[in-house]
Amino acid sequence: MSKEVEFCNRDRFIELGLTIASLRKMRGMSQEQLAEKAKISRSHLSSIEAPNIVRPFSIEVLYNIADALGVRAGDLLNSTFPSGNKS
Repeated sequence: MSKEVEFCNRDRFIELGLTIASLRKMRGMSQEQLAEKAKISRSHLSSIEAPNIVRPFSIEVLYNIADALGVRAGDLLNSTFPSGNKS
């Protein structure tokens, strides 16, 4: 399987990374704290959050990040958190 991200999904990965970063900051967590709770390296999390890098990652990592942030993975994908509309 290719690690290349199709151009049509590029913006989706960037948006997801920005959503993760926003929610992490809202929770008052450092990248290191979130990475540890999500069982990934800080550099991996940093590359996921970076808007100038497209870093594909597994569903397992998505679930780990969501669990560490106390949200559902689907909510991260729907980008409901930067606006603060959690219900």
